[in-house]
Amino acid sequence: MEFWPFLLMVFMENALVLLKDDLLKVEAQFREDLQSEVDLIRKVGEYVLASGGKRMRPMLLLLCARMAGYGGETHIGLASVVEFIHTATLLHDDVVDSAVLRRGNASANAVWGNEASVLVGDYLFAKSFSIMVRVGDLKILKALSDATTIMAEGEVQQLINTCDLDLAEENYITVVRNKTAVLIAAACQCGGILGGVSAEAERALADFGMELGIAFQFMDDCLDYVAEESEFGKAKGHDLEEGKVTLPLIQALRGCSAEERARVEAVVEQEVLEEADLALVTALIHRYDGIAYTRQRARQLVETAKARLALFADSPAKSALMELADYVVDRRK
Repeated sequence: MEFWPFLLMVFMENALVLLKDDLLKVEAQFREDLQSEVDLIRKVGEYVLASGGKRMRPMLLLLCARMAGYGGETHIGLASVVEFIHTATLLHDDVVDSAVLRRGNASANAVWGNEASVLVGDYLFAKSFSIMVRVGDLKILKALSDATTIMAEGEVQQLINTCDLDLAEENYITVVRNKTAVLIAAACQCGGILGGVSAEAERALADFGMELGIAFQFMDDCLDYVAEESEFGKAKGHDLEEGKVTLPLIQALRGCSAEERARVEAVVEQEVLEEADLALVTALIHRYDGIAYTRQRARQLVETAKARLALFADSPAKSALMELADYVVDRRK
């Protein structure tokens, strides 16, 4: 499996041993759930799912379920569901963003076209809900369906915010919470629901996932400006080229001069991002501590998230969740 070398760099040996069998079952579940009489659905779905994704959402659900004492097999199907939902959003995002790269490979829309990407994304959403209904747990169905609705709202709000240099940090965080973090929160919450934890513990898991998800996006914001394309899997400055005002830039705009702000505004409004313009904006972000500030905010969120797990007894699963939380702010791709 392509994701195993990546996992080996992230987890300690005990966490790998803990999740290995379940993750292999999840990968098998992906293939089973992608079976369709329409061959293009399988081809596009398998292409995206095999393109080196981190599997963070399935891992969180599996670990939370294990930490909550769950001993059945339903967590395998639900881990597949959360990755399907995530993959569907990636397919749609790449069409909206006119992306040509995803995880270092040609994006699905670059290979098969926008129409196929949108329609296969729709199929993955529909398939996810079909699987959830078969699980038959209304609390889980509500958690994941609510998350999917909120994600759609976040996508639209992000579109509305395009090129808005007046975007406030709190408003940006709302978009991050809705677009990215809510599914991670739901994955963690579903693990707790499977384990039958108390309402307090269920809420703690959802909060853990929410804070972790926001921190994860903050680090993505940083990496878009500082990571090499070969490591990050997409072109440097892609957010800027798409007019996305993210936290490093928000922080820089708070400190820069009116003249510098005007230069950023001119860059953001361009349809094609030139290398010199990216270098200019990146230099401003470093000058006004945009990267350092965003990383600090991510670290604070991760520490708060880890504290949420105090309700749970120490266990290998809890240790693995702590490791995964630390990985969010230490990652380089």
